[in-house]
Amino acid sequence: MLKFTDLTVRMAGRTLIENAEVSIPKGVKAGLVGANGTGKTTLFKVITGLHPSETGSVSISKGWRLGQVAQEAPGTEESLLEIVLKADEERASLLEEAETETDPTRISDIYMRLADIDAYTAESRAASILAGLGFSERDQHSPASSFSGGWRMRVALAAVLFSEPDLLLLDEPTNYLDLEGALWLENYIGKYPGTVLVISHDRDMLNKVVDSIVHLEGRKLTFYRGNYDNFEKQRAEKRELIEKAREKMEGQKKHMQAFVDRFGAKASKAKQAQSKMKAISKLKLPAQLEQEGTMPFNFPNPEKISASPMIKLENVDCGYDENTVILNNLKLNIDADDRIALLGSNGNGKSTFSKLLVNRLPYVNGTIVQSPKIKVAMFAQHQMDDLHADQNPIDHVRKLMPHAGESQVRSKVAQMGLNHERMGTVTAKLSGGEKARLLLGLCTFHGPDLLILDEPTNHLDVGAREALVHGLNNFAGAVILVSHDRHLIDATMERLWIVADGDVGPYDGDLDSYRKKVLKDAKTKRKEHVLEAMPEIAEPVVEPPKPKLPKKDRDELRQELAPLKAKITEKEKQIQKLNEAISKLDSSLATPGLFENHPEKGEKFAKQRVEADKMLADVEESWLVLSAEYDGAMAG
Repeated sequence: MLKFTDLTVRMAGRTLIENAEVSIPKGVKAGLVGANGTGKTTLFKVITGLHPSETGSVSISKGWRLGQVAQEAPGTEESLLEIVLKADEERASLLEEAETETDPTRISDIYMRLADIDAYTAESRAASILAGLGFSERDQHSPASSFSGGWRMRVALAAVLFSEPDLLLLDEPTNYLDLEGALWLENYIGKYPGTVLVISHDRDMLNKVVDSIVHLEGRKLTFYRGNYDNFEKQRAEKRELIEKAREKMEGQKKHMQAFVDRFGAKASKAKQAQSKMKAISKLKLPAQLEQEGTMPFNFPNPEKISASPMIKLENVDCGYDENTVILNNLKLNIDADDRIALLGSNGNGKSTFSKLLVNRLPYVNGTIVQSPKIKVAMFAQHQMDDLHADQNPIDHVRKLMPHAGESQVRSKVAQMGLNHERMGTVTAKLSGGEKARLLLGLCTFHGPDLLILDEPTNHLDVGAREALVHGLNNFAGAVILVSHDRHLIDATMERLWIVADGDVGPYDGDLDSYRKKVLKDAKTKRKEHVLEAMPEIAEPVVEPPKPKLPKKDRDELRQELAPLKAKITEKEKQIQKLNEAISKLDSSLATPGLFENHPEKGEKFAKQRVEADKMLADVEESWLVLSAEYDGAMAG
């Protein structure tokens, strides 16, 4: 159990959490939600001991291992697979100890523990997690230093998932993922055996994965059973009850005040009036729930709707040059009213296609025809680095309105969703969500005919994401969207295109069918990794049957091979006896209190168990060699 008792947390002189009380039971998958800036990430730091609490405490069940994605993405020369395998510190330590340990009892303990933690399938498990997060087999054996920061954060996520802590803390884990990775992660967390606390603004993840919500609001933590939709419903009902109670008490207060106003000056009623006044002073109205107001998104519409198709691609090859073509022979039309979501794993060409449409990447073959004077705008997360850190939003907008007055510039900034205080703050001190609003406002400033959005929700909370849904639906131009947020795709897009194998084209199914496809592909990859790591369980190659020997010759051959067959039979008997002995030893070792009450006997059984295991391996190896020799001789 994770328990917060009378918890008060301050950061930079501001109280984020005050006298909070909440318990998260074992096995629960909880979503930690609340508006940006309320202190969710700081609460994680308090849980992990990286930030002190002002008062109160955080308690975690005894023996629980806690896991969180590292703040620093690994950038060493170690391979991705090595980094992930090292995350299971107990396994790594036991394997290292086993190489030098000489005490039989300790050796027995080591190998029994390795078996308990499923150490022998570790490499295949690590490989399947990396594959689910978008890393190819070649990637997995490449050094971490060869990957960008975003991809290295995926490695950090893979590492903490592989370590399988009892309490898993995830802070916006889908921010580093594409849709395919987000779908895989959602499925993985849904089956995770431990307790999970995830900070997320992804409505689909909060609906499909979590079974409870911890809401941080008004410096308090409140626990709700159910998914996000259920939380919203409960909160709305709670708000309605509070409002009714306030109205009732306001009525009482008004009625008593009317009595005081009418009879307060009369001596005969003075005593009653004073009593009413005391009662009024004691009336405490129920605290209203905070209204998490969200500024809207307002995207300027195009000056004139272009004729369709406004962009036509004929046999287009696109890449960085003729030797690095990424997309081949594209034949596509983009109409003025299109709403298209691009599907496909990272690295397949979604960004390449987007850059092609916005003329940031040349095409090497084919023809592209655009409507005259078409305006194409693009938003991508990396563009936030292009904002001037020492300038405020007003400075950025003024450059686009050089002849406008100060009030007009400020009005334009306000339309982007930045209030009076924040519009005068340098961008270096703006939150991620505020920077995203500013960048979206700058990109769409001149009313584009086509708006291309590459992961626009990464720094937006649930309310802002919903505002983005309304903003896009009110926008009259065409939209092409790349996003891991399925709610945004479902609520705003009308067509799905898939980018894969050098091609871009319509996807016939819906997001649910695409989800099934992604998970099926991930399952297939996992099986491939298991077979690669454990080839002994792979299906044998079936060879065409060889011509049989005549019966007389086979009988003579059997007689010649009789001594060999006898050895094989003897080995099979030894294997059976050893398995029986191991089974008895396991039963003895499982006796409650054995090592506490009879340590010598426990050590003896453990040593015998290790020796029996070794003998079994030797006998099985001999049996395999003899059997192969016999089968080969019989096959001629």
